[in-house]
Amino acid sequence: MPGPVKSVHITNYYHRNSGGISTSFNNLLDAAARRRREVRLIVPGETAGEEQVNDFARIYYVPARYSPIFDKRYRVMMPWQYMAKGSAIREILLAERPDMIEVTDKYTLSLIGAMIRTGNFRKLGRPMLVHFSAERMDDNFESFIFSGRFGNWFSRRVIGNYTLPNFDFHIANSVYTAQEFRDAYSAESNPRRSRRFFNFCWRFFKAPRIPIEERIFVCPRGVNADVFRPDRKSDEIKQAMRLKAGLPEDAIIILYAGRISPEKNVSLLVETMKALAADTERDYRLVVAGAGPEEEWLRRETARLFPGKIILLGHLEKEILADYYANADVFVHPNPREPFGIAPLEAMASGVPTVAPNAGGILSYASEDNAWLVEPTGENFAAAVRSIIGNPDETKRRTRDAIATAIANSRERSTDHLFETYDRMFDDFESRRSLFTDPEEPRSFDYASLLEPKNVEG
Repeated sequence: MPGPVKSVHITNYYHRNSGGISTSFNNLLDAAARRRREVRLIVPGETAGEEQVNDFARIYYVPARYSPIFDKRYRVMMPWQYMAKGSAIREILLAERPDMIEVTDKYTLSLIGAMIRTGNFRKLGRPMLVHFSAERMDDNFESFIFSGRFGNWFSRRVIGNYTLPNFDFHIANSVYTAQEFRDAYSAESNPRRSRRFFNFCWRFFKAPRIPIEERIFVCPRGVNADVFRPDRKSDEIKQAMRLKAGLPEDAIIILYAGRISPEKNVSLLVETMKALAADTERDYRLVVAGAGPEEEWLRRETARLFPGKIILLGHLEKEILADYYANADVFVHPNPREPFGIAPLEAMASGVPTVAPNAGGILSYASEDNAWLVEPTGENFAAAVRSIIGNPDETKRRTRDAIATAIANSRERSTDHLFETYDRMFDDFESRRSLFTDPEEPRSFDYASLLEPKNVEG
């Protein structure tokens, strides 16, 4: 009987300060040892190198330059690092010979699927090809490039005509993220789609001849409840937190942890503090743990509107951040288009009352029973913060439910579900291999017949 599926995961989103995606990969690498499965991770680095994480998990670092767009703090591997013979990523794949290749990227790494599907990497054989969607393309475009109808239209066309056909399976980290797949192929979202052009694209990429809904899965991420836990709360830690941030003894400590970047909707933090700064009864202060391209803007706005009310601490190591979660009075998360949102789940695990928008991937686990979900405006966020401070009994109830929710969404359960999904997909891939890999049949197959819309299931 064959052994466990050997997987290689390739991503540009693994960096020291890149938050939830790096956390999820670290959880996967740890789970590799627990599940005794060979897992390899290929990521950008300053120089070439290897890191043996445990007996079953290894990281390969490929030299890469900084990104020219999006968040320019991060390095990005480019297509020529896997398309050319003898290139770094190609050589790693040939050395590892995985059963499965998973790409977590919609941009510079996505051609790996096309390259293998169209027979341009024959030495590798034909591993199962998986695309993991950790964020939505339309949200990226909205934040960094262009917004409005054209951005949404362009994203749908890329996902529908390029991303979906180029991989055997697609995994999303939430139903919200997976909805972008459905929007890319459903008739109601694409009333003027050309059937002819659609078939041309899917035939060119030799797409699987299987209904799309059978190739899409949802695998939410999980929280490390051993690190992020409520028993870290202590007067000593809270006092140290006040000293580091320069906060008065009577200040209400609000915490935000995450990138200070356009896609995180950090302008809502300013609007919230505008409303709270006008409060004459309490002194509200926002502590920001994170870094990003909007740091200087946030400092300028703070100095201009309410000096000293927002304090930027930069990136915090995990243990310190866990202490800060447990000792904050309120946690706020401003992004209504969060793909999943590991930070709010960490906050809930830590026992801090959490305010967030009533939209996006956080609805995978957040509800009115365990969080304060509101329309994302400054006044609504401020009102939720005041409600938390002014209603201790309700705050205790929701916080108790939040801790239980976080425990139910642990990283162990998350990675177990992910590995089980890989196995389920691989069994399907092997049992219907010709429908995934046959190079001839796609030339005349009517792929438009696979477009019957159905709900995405986990």
